[in-house]
Amino acid sequence: MDEQSPIDGISFRYIETNGIRMRLATMGDSGPLVIMAHGWPESWYSWRHQIKAVAEAGYRVVAPDMRGYGGTDAPPDVEDYDIVTIAADIVGIVDAYGEDQAILIGHDWGSIVAWNTVLLHPERFSALVAMSVPYSGRAAESPLVSWRNAYGDNFYYILYHQEPGVAEAEYDADPRGILSRLYLSPDSPRHPPQVTDRHRSAGGWIPRLGAPVGLPDWLTEEDLDYFVKQFTAAGFRGGVNYYRNFHRNWEITPQLANARVTVPTLFIAGENDVVIAGASQGRLEGAMRRVVDDLRGVILLPEAGHWIQQELPEETNAALLEFLEGL
Repeated sequence: MDEQSPIDGISFRYIETNGIRMRLATMGDSGPLVIMAHGWPESWYSWRHQIKAVAEAGYRVVAPDMRGYGGTDAPPDVEDYDIVTIAADIVGIVDAYGEDQAILIGHDWGSIVAWNTVLLHPERFSALVAMSVPYSGRAAESPLVSWRNAYGDNFYYILYHQEPGVAEAEYDADPRGILSRLYLSPDSPRHPPQVTDRHRSAGGWIPRLGAPVGLPDWLTEEDLDYFVKQFTAAGFRGGVNYYRNFHRNWEITPQLANARVTVPTLFIAGENDVVIAGASQGRLEGAMRRVVDDLRGVILLPEAGHWIQQELPEETNAALLEFLEGL
C-alpha cells in the first residue's frame, strides 16, 4: 500500500487501535480534532476535498481507512466488523491523538458508524455530521428481517452481501467494474444492463448496473485509478462484512432503544440520493428530531446524488464550515 499520499499537504500516519493497525490521512497540526469516516465502497480519499478545506479553517483533520479498507488491517472474521467494534476503532483514534473529544463526520456506512459511535460513546464526541444516511432511532425489528420480507427472491444488494464469500468474489474479480458503475451521478448516462431479471438467481450485481458511458465530471481517471488500486490491494471482503453485521448490530445494541443523540448534529445529503428515497427536508427533520436533541439543520443539495462530498465539494465544505464555526 502506498506510503506517499497522492495529495500535497495530506500525510499518512499509522496507529494501533482496538487490536488493528489503522492508516490515517491527516492534515493540520492544531485545533479541534475532526474525524471523517468513509462508507462503502470508499476510502479516506473520498474526503480529499474536505480534509484540506477543514484543516485550512483551523482544525486537525483525520480521515482513516476504515477497518477492512485500504492501508488499514482487514481481519477475516465477520464478527470483527460489528458496530461495537467499529465504534471502538473510532474512539481509539481520539485516544491516539490524546484528546478527550472529537467532532465526528460520516458518509454512507461511515454515517451509520458515526450515529452509533456517538450514541455508544457520547462523552467522547462534541458534534456530529451525518451524510446520506439519516437516523430515526433503533428499529423495532432487525432490518435484515424487514429487507427479507420486502424483497423475497428478488435481488437486493444488501441481501446479496449476506451470502458468504459471494459478493467479494464478484467485486475482487472486477474492481473497476463495480466502482465505475457505482461512482456516478443520478443522471450519468449508462449502457443498458446485461441482467434485467429481478430475481437473485439471475446473477450478481455488476451486470445489473449499466456500464458508464463516461466518468462524471467530479471524478477523474486518476481518482478512479486510486480507488481501484486501494481495493485491488485490500480486497472487498472487509467492506462487505459491515453489511453482514446488520442483524448482529441490532442484537447487540438493545441499550440504544431509547438513546438520544445529545450533541449538535447536522445532516447533509444529495436531493437525489437513493438512500433518502425522495424524502423532503421537512420529513427528514421530523424523523431525526425524534432522537436528536440539537439538530442544527438538514441540508439537501439539489441535483446531487449519493457521493455528495465528491459531487458537490464546495457546497459540502461550505455547509461543514458553517456548522463547525457555530459550535
